[in-house]
Amino acid sequence: MSARAVSLSTTASDLLSLTKPRLSSLVLATTAGGVWLAPGQLSGPRLLVTLLATAGTVGAANALNCFIERQSDRFMARTQNRPLPSGRMEPGVALWFGLSLAAVSLPALALGANLLTAGLGLLAFLSYVLVYTPLKSRTSAAMLVGAVPGALPPLMGWTAVTGQVDTGGFVLFSILFLWQIPHFLAIALFRKEEYAAAGLKSVPLERGDESSRAQLVLYLVALVPMTLLPYQLRIAGGWYLAVAVVLGLSFLGLGAVGFFRQLGKPWARRTFFFSLLYLTGLFIALMLDSSANG
Repeated sequence: MSARAVSLSTTASDLLSLTKPRLSSLVLATTAGGVWLAPGQLSGPRLLVTLLATAGTVGAANALNCFIERQSDRFMARTQNRPLPSGRMEPGVALWFGLSLAAVSLPALALGANLLTAGLGLLAFLSYVLVYTPLKSRTSAAMLVGAVPGALPPLMGWTAVTGQVDTGGFVLFSILFLWQIPHFLAIALFRKEEYAAAGLKSVPLERGDESSRAQLVLYLVALVPMTLLPYQLRIAGGWYLAVAVVLGLSFLGLGAVGFFRQLGKPWARRTFFFSLLYLTGLFIALMLDSSANG
């Protein structure tokens, strides 16, 4: 392979890494879940364009997040090898890549889905890049702001089908919003020193570990009953309800044990990984037991 081919391959790989593929894949899965659960359906081409445009919008926001946080990323183990903090890529390349991706993806979302879905995509993009990212170095309240764009994808999937924001779509949004807080808190607890070194604010740094564990439990207390609403709304059936109850009580139990026993980083890391398994299991159960699509 020639040196130029190797260089192009490396550049392509670095550009892809700016989109944070693992995070984008999670967003794509929840968007697809919203499409599946909504009453009605999209044609094959419209579904493909909607999913690709959503992935592009999320990838653009992530690329610009990498551009803005290129200095602080040098101080965190999980981000210091990214293209910008490692010096493999010029900042201007990441900036133009993110802007260009957004310029293509948002209009495609309007064409593939509808204007409402594109508007929600624009809201997610702007709030993540212009509000959440700058706030991370100023206040731990950024966590709540960041949960909004993170919760919009399943609602976007829903509105792509229905063309409106209604109760079912709002419930999906609320589940994702409430789930993100314990997820974020767990990360902030076991990466506390890295957040401090990077100059980023977090609940553990501003209010302490005990307050973080307490908030984690409180949001789980709100999350568990919220996950029962798809059954009440007849979006999903009894099998989903059973899975939601078992997963929810397990998640809540894990959080409560950490709170009452004042556990530290190993517990926080376990809670983080369980949060991923929880969301995956919940959405699989929702999609398999959906009554909306017959």
